[in-house]
Amino acid sequence: MTPATVKESLIIFTRYPEPGKTKTRMIPALGEEGAAKLQRQMTENTLVKVKKLQAFHPVSVEIHFAGGNQQLMQAWLGADVIYCHQSQGDLGERMVSAFEKSLAAGMTSVVIIGTDCPDLDTQIMAEAFKWLETQDLVLGPAQDGGYYLIGLRRLIPELFVGIHWGTSQVRQQTVEIADNLGLAIAFLPMLHDIDRPEDLDR
Repeated sequence: MTPATVKESLIIFTRYPEPGKTKTRMIPALGEEGAAKLQRQMTENTLVKVKKLQAFHPVSVEIHFAGGNQQLMQAWLGADVIYCHQSQGDLGERMVSAFEKSLAAGMTSVVIIGTDCPDLDTQIMAEAFKWLETQDLVLGPAQDGGYYLIGLRRLIPELFVGIHWGTSQVRQQTVEIADNLGLAIAFLPMLHDIDRPEDLDR
């Protein structure tokens, strides 16, 4: 399948693993170098699984990054994926921008994931794209009240406005907005994120 025929996009949100500027909530437990190493490992682990997905479900893969620059990212993760600086603003604004660019480029389904969910596997990613054939919104609920995956087939900016990012209210607020908009929602299995020191035991 040629890249021109790929109409689904998977976007990975991550950060260049610079000590002191990444996984800052983990620094008390791991130190600056340890937290950066965790960020590095989790991003690499996520990308390995995404490339396994591509083997049986062709998708365009984009890495939207904060910190560092394109040269550093390519030296770290390779030149065979698309890199894009995350836009300015809060997490919601950055996701809206990512969805907007991908959908404007002709993608029919777009899924955004982070790198904090080690249990997210290729089957769940494939399931997300399958749901988007019939549903407006797909969410991967995280145990902490957020979500580890969000997928859309058209831009719905309202889903990202007025959300208390980084809190246990994120998913509930998103679902309430989606319900008010009359959207058809599909939910993936609930998984654990690794965000805080107490999550490391998992």
